[in-house]
Amino acid sequence: MRTGDELVVCFNGSCPVCRAEIDHYRERAAAAPGLVFLDVAADPEGAARWGIAGDKGFRRLHAVDATGSVTSGIAAFTALWQRVPGYAWLASLMAVPLVRHLAGGLYERIAAPLLYRLHVRRQRRRLGGG
Repeated sequence: MRTGDELVVCFNGSCPVCRAEIDHYRERAAAAPGLVFLDVAADPEGAARWGIAGDKGFRRLHAVDATGSVTSGIAAFTALWQRVPGYAWLASLMAVPLVRHLAGGLYERIAAPLLYRLHVRRQRRRLGGG
């Protein structure tokens, strides 16, 4: 059941890097109400409710706020950091346009594509496609 102030963070639980990062946030936010973590690899139907279907959920982090608004990439990280104890400073840093632009560029052009390529490679190996 969703609460009025909930943030659902949709992540790729089949990615070891993504899973480790989310596990860290989950541990830090254990006492913070309103954060829900949804593994798109384990619950693709759950993610599809918000239009995060197919490979979309494996390509970058997504967050869904209480109104159903979906953000991705640095905006999703920022929404998460605002709620995780000890990370509000990082969320505030993303309010600086140059920092947000640089962080977004690094995530969208380097980190997210690299993690997605590694995901595809793991899936091929898992399915026996080399």
